[in-house]
Amino acid sequence: MKKTKKILSFILALVLFFAVTTIEDILSDGADGEDVEVHFIDVGQGDAILVKKGQESMVIDAGKNSNEKLIVNYIKRQNINKIKYVIGTHPHEDHIGGLDSVIDNFDIENVIMPNITTNTRTFESVLDSIVKKGLTITKAQSGKEYDLDGAKITILAPNSEEYSGLNDYSVVVKLTHGKTSFVFTGDAEKTSEKEMVEVYGSKLKADVLKLGHHGSTTSTTKDFFRLVDPDIAVITVGKDNGYGHPHKKIIDMLKKNDTALYRTDRHGTIIIKSDGNNLGVSTSESNN
Repeated sequence: MKKTKKILSFILALVLFFAVTTIEDILSDGADGEDVEVHFIDVGQGDAILVKKGQESMVIDAGKNSNEKLIVNYIKRQNINKIKYVIGTHPHEDHIGGLDSVIDNFDIENVIMPNITTNTRTFESVLDSIVKKGLTITKAQSGKEYDLDGAKITILAPNSEEYSGLNDYSVVVKLTHGKTSFVFTGDAEKTSEKEMVEVYGSKLKADVLKLGHHGSTTSTTKDFFRLVDPDIAVITVGKDNGYGHPHKKIIDMLKKNDTALYRTDRHGTIIIKSDGNNLGVSTSESNN
């Protein structure tokens, strides 16, 4: 009888152990019941990305000046009135053109930008909106981490104080939710990619890569791409643009590596959802 009780106690202990272990595994995977949604908004030849996690959100770039109304209306349709992080990757008009309107129309907690300025009217408008809201700019620092309702945001670049071109000042962001991750590159080019390879190495690995500079050959070097090793690539690009983006060489590299490709010029707005373990992709009609 005592032997039977010992066996039953042992079995019960095993059941409890595996139950607790399973719960811990689920929690560590980030499967907390709240999905991450990443919206690559179709703004033609430009970047505009909205990230949602629970009750918190982040905007990375906001397209051109002509996209202001489109961006603001899109974010409002997601029932968002407060944005935790607004990131202007670098001061080119096709990335920060609509950023002033985003700042004007929503409650903003943090503005993150690289330590570089320009004397363009577009950049000055963004600064004016920041000042009017009583906000300050947080300088993008490589290695700095932030929280988005349990998802982790890591700044990967820039890694130097000075570059020869504005594109390499781009703030590069990695978003991690459970076992899934995304890398958003702005227009970061070869110099910045080389630095990220040297600083982060295998830590660059991600499931989704937003290719730099709209699929130009100035970005997405072999070493950088090999370390990120994405299952999904996203190119934000305008239909029939005059730059030849995306370049055939980049497309061929994606095909060679069996990387699924989504393009805003062909798929419209691209939405990728993550539950911490799996990714799902949906697309909508092009806005441009």
